[in-house]
Amino acid sequence: MDLDSQLRAQVQQATGRSFEHAPITRLKGEASSRSYYRVGHAPDSYVVMVMPPESLKKSDEAGSGPAPTELPFINVHRYLEKLNVRVPKILRFDEPAGMMVIEDLTDQTFEAALSGGDRTALYTKAVQLLAQLRARAEKQHDAQCLAFTRAFDEALYDWELHHFREWGLEIWSGQKPTDAERAELDDTFKKIARQLASAPRGFTHRDYQSRNIMVKDGELIVIDFQDALQGPRQYDLVALLRDSYVELPRDFVDAMLDAYIAEFEKQSGEKIDVKSFKAFFDLLTVQRKLKDAGRFEFINRVKGNPGFLVSIPASLRYVKTALDAQPELRGLQKLVGKYVPELA
Repeated sequence: MDLDSQLRAQVQQATGRSFEHAPITRLKGEASSRSYYRVGHAPDSYVVMVMPPESLKKSDEAGSGPAPTELPFINVHRYLEKLNVRVPKILRFDEPAGMMVIEDLTDQTFEAALSGGDRTALYTKAVQLLAQLRARAEKQHDAQCLAFTRAFDEALYDWELHHFREWGLEIWSGQKPTDAERAELDDTFKKIARQLASAPRGFTHRDYQSRNIMVKDGELIVIDFQDALQGPRQYDLVALLRDSYVELPRDFVDAMLDAYIAEFEKQSGEKIDVKSFKAFFDLLTVQRKLKDAGRFEFINRVKGNPGFLVSIPASLRYVKTALDAQPELRGLQKLVGKYVPELA
């Protein structure tokens, strides 16, 4: 049976209706090993996610923790539904075939909705949803959810920073630091990783950004959550507000951080120290956006997908903004700026 026939058969079994002559459209993917196909015409259409056998229970991201015994997408999906977070409806999962039928959320990503939409209203909604998710998750620990079995620890932060050194500094710039400079980088990266890992952890989406939030009928729907893990409260905020695909000015970012803090305090009853919260947000920005810059070059060189190279400059601008706000990291800024002038 060819792929189109398999896709139609999956939707037919999921719905109990014939899709024998339904049109099939391959949807644009991101950096994932999964592929997506729309079967049918809206509003009577569905999406089939096709997963290579080797990727069924393996993450595209680095991480630790035990090997999953269940598809991470389904495992984390179940937990998010318990938190009343809107996620795509799953109609069918055929594990032997590596195919899942989910509802069609259309092509309206958060990023697309920003074009001609009310930016403040959309981001306020997104940060409030994130605050509600985090506050609920901190009260509902679930040992069966994979996100509670793995974490951003010192080793993972350090690995991601060195991922930047290899791909974003050495390979992207075409230059190699001296042995003394590499030792200085190693020491600084370890200090940053240690400081980040010392923060309290909770449920973290890991990639809560404009292409992983869908907008349908005015509702925000969270996708691509299968790599969720334990991390600091600011992590998903960095992904959203220091998004490499949508650049935001600092004053707007500050306003959205304030909106998040207000909603989190309302949901949790906890008082947040705003100054230290924002300082940690800047430090985390340095780590996350350096990692992104390196990752985009890795995806280009190793996966043969140059589509993310255009987002490297925005990632580096965010890093520079955050470094400028961290006087204690001037040494790092001077060193990396020698090889990556955008950071100087």
